[in-house]
Amino acid sequence: MVRQGLKMMIECDSEMKVLGEAANGKEALTLCETHIFDVVVLDIRMPVMNGLEAARIIRSRWPRIKVLILTTFNDDQYAMEALKSGASGYMLKDAEPEALIRSIRSCLSGGLSLQEDVAAKVIPKLLEERKTLSVDDSITPRELSIIRLVGEGRSNREIADELGLSVGTVKNHVSQIMDKLDLRDRTQLAIYAIRHNVV
Repeated sequence: MVRQGLKMMIECDSEMKVLGEAANGKEALTLCETHIFDVVVLDIRMPVMNGLEAARIIRSRWPRIKVLILTTFNDDQYAMEALKSGASGYMLKDAEPEALIRSIRSCLSGGLSLQEDVAAKVIPKLLEERKTLSVDDSITPRELSIIRLVGEGRSNREIADELGLSVGTVKNHVSQIMDKLDLRDRTQLAIYAIRHNVV
């Protein structure tokens, strides 16, 4: 029933289509092997395989797929684990339908989407960790600007407009930065920006 309601909510947006449903993380992985998804929406607590483990595997095997966590748990530890697992967003099930659609769109555009009351718990924890960390010496001033904007949750288009670059150039810079810093995805780069006092 919950999945059906979520499907109806998402498909109210004419540009979105739900291509598959899964009862647990293992089923979600099976679907990822046979379908081409842009975004996977996962709960945290599921039978057989939980959402955090499924998120880690999905982001590892299919890095182009974005993961959005949608759960009842307004818990900073869960949210931190979700972000470290590569999730691009963390929303609560009591969010308004419009907020969920915005969050999916943010994930699609390369942004990082945290529900406000979740962000209020997670951001201070990240800020606590950043005091003793310095940015890698190999990072150029241009790359530092891009890291800062990624940390602010900006999309590639917004970064391009801000810095007067093409979207393709921004994508190349982001890829090079992640290679330099040995980061798996954009979410880890955003966390790096906060932890290293760039934002």
